[in-house]
Amino acid sequence: MYITGAAAVDEAACYPQTSGTMNERDSQARDPLRDARVERLVVVAPNWLGDAVMALPALADVLHASSGTTVTIAARPSVAPLFRLVGGVSDVLELARGAAWREVAGLLRGRGFDAALLLPNSFHAAWTAARAGIRERWGYVADWRGPWLTRRVARPGRVHQAAYYQHLTSALGFTAGPLFPSLEVSDADRERSAELLRSAGWDGRAPMVVLAPGAAYGGAKRWPAASFGAVAAAMARDGLVPVLIGTAADAQAGREVCAAAGGDVPVLDLIGRTDLPTLTAVLAVSRGLITNDSGAMHLAAAVGVPVTAIFGPTDETATYPLGRAPHTILTHNVWCRPCMLRECPLRHRCMRGVTPEAVTEAARRHVAASANNDQ
Repeated sequence: MYITGAAAVDEAACYPQTSGTMNERDSQARDPLRDARVERLVVVAPNWLGDAVMALPALADVLHASSGTTVTIAARPSVAPLFRLVGGVSDVLELARGAAWREVAGLLRGRGFDAALLLPNSFHAAWTAARAGIRERWGYVADWRGPWLTRRVARPGRVHQAAYYQHLTSALGFTAGPLFPSLEVSDADRERSAELLRSAGWDGRAPMVVLAPGAAYGGAKRWPAASFGAVAAAMARDGLVPVLIGTAADAQAGREVCAAAGGDVPVLDLIGRTDLPTLTAVLAVSRGLITNDSGAMHLAAAVGVPVTAIFGPTDETATYPLGRAPHTILTHNVWCRPCMLRECPLRHRCMRGVTPEAVTEAARRHVAASANNDQ
């Protein structure tokens, strides 16, 4: 069993460090948008929630330099609401689910964009921007799309995914700021989340810990539901209310967690009941999140919530949560990890080897620290 806390992570090895104060950053800031005579910029967002959150530091650098430019985010419906929580974004253009790239090109063409910043590496993203007649098309050289780009950036070596996005914007001339995603939760979203929690049985006072048993990438990333159930029961014995979150696709996993926790454990099941702003607010009012490697993990870190995360087939050095609050990553070292497979063809030892007792101990430390900070 390997347990990695935030203080033990060699962050300098994972991404470039930003030095200097914000005032120094302000005095040194460059404006590549002005230099390229860009008045209307579209940023094509990553398609996965976790990647979209990890792209927020790079986006913050762009927004910091864009005082004279309108910045629109083009995103899939699953992640578009995230960018409505980001200050400084002029507009969010939602790309219809399943829309053909030709349709997307037509949609972009009608907006009169001068430049496109392409965060996805796909050929289609660059081809679509060119097809839309966008004059400047900036992105990484990948997937044979170099001829469609007007500014091409070579991809960096092995770095954290957030640093990967920020390397792109830095190479384009934007001054790099802190590599921590940050989201603010509105009072209205907090109230909506409180109403939802009360409707699920919360008394409005008891401290909560959130559990996210799902993972969009595939079953290999999922810690067993029985293990989540054991942790939920332990948290309840500590006086915390366990809250389950996830998409409708995680409903079966939620039922299994509730069954494993036992009928006498008051688990609040919000799976399939939250939109992204409400989910963000639920996380923000909790004492911590216990999760697989998931989008919720990154979302919690971005709102300053302590995270206890179980990693199996994926590489924790590339996607561990970044935030101001502490985090703990638990792994079980076996020869085949990280395999990056969606489904495990073997015995899923990388996940099954992480014990509920170890996760409970890590989560308790974060809950205690969070409670002390609120006093």
